[in-house]
Amino acid sequence: MTPLPDEFVERLGRIVPPDLLPESLASFACRKPTAFRVNTLKGDVDTVACGLRGEGIEFRPIDWLGTAFVVSDDQRRALTETPAARDGLVYIQNLSSMLPPLILNPQPGEAVLDLAAAPGGKTLHMADMMQNTGRLSAVESVKSRFHRLRHNTDLYGASVVKCYMTDGRSVGRKCPHMFDRVLLDAPCSSEARFSQLDPASWSHWSARKVREAARKQKRLLRSAIDSLRPGGCLVYCTCSFAPEENEAVINSQLRHYGDLLDIEPVSLSIPNVQPGLTEWGGKAYDRRLLRGVRILPTAEMDGLFICRLFKKG
Repeated sequence: MTPLPDEFVERLGRIVPPDLLPESLASFACRKPTAFRVNTLKGDVDTVACGLRGEGIEFRPIDWLGTAFVVSDDQRRALTETPAARDGLVYIQNLSSMLPPLILNPQPGEAVLDLAAAPGGKTLHMADMMQNTGRLSAVESVKSRFHRLRHNTDLYGASVVKCYMTDGRSVGRKCPHMFDRVLLDAPCSSEARFSQLDPASWSHWSARKVREAARKQKRLLRSAIDSLRPGGCLVYCTCSFAPEENEAVINSQLRHYGDLLDIEPVSLSIPNVQPGLTEWGGKAYDRRLLRGVRILPTAEMDGLFICRLFKKG
């Protein structure tokens, strides 16, 4: 098994509390179970669950989300070959990725923006929560990823979604103050997806790549905030542990927008949650960043940073 990069491990040791670090590091060396969400736009949970049992799939429910289930890793292929998976009745997705839509909490009839949407897992989840009513705009700038996004919205019956192939950094200028809620799952260094079973998962990682990602994230977040109406809320998340891509990005926007922007507390009923950091690399951040959360990786969940912003009137 290939060891993780020394620099990454050293940085993680400065982010994760010492008592939680061993479990976090161990998570990169294990095969995690496969999680999936039932798509209630096309079927109800009980009927889909019954069909999966009939196919020999053994699963267990997730207590914090009634539509989410987990199967062992050795059943992943069997799950993907079921009629439910083929017909868009289930969507395979890491449990951590199911949290941002829950925290954003889009409502039926609202105008919602997913600013970096592909491949569409969170978009589909929000369409489900919105009961396919209102307006859900999904933006993706990369052509191949855009077509995958559009394929998924068609397959899963998310008729409320309209897909746009455009640079997310331009949306705030084109659509100012238009949306009730905005989700920005920002492109990042993908540190939470590192696996010691696959050294290629970190082959392009470096501290320089982290800084490059942060520059793009700041511009995307600025666009997201500008597209949000006064009184609206925004969820920013990344699958990176790096404070440069998380707290520092949020901190820069708090400074730019001043009293117009605030951070709302995020409350989660899972144990592997750490408050946001207020200092990194000798730089102090706004104390309100304690209201953000970093989901620490476990044998079941990937890492994730989540922050919920509120735009004042």
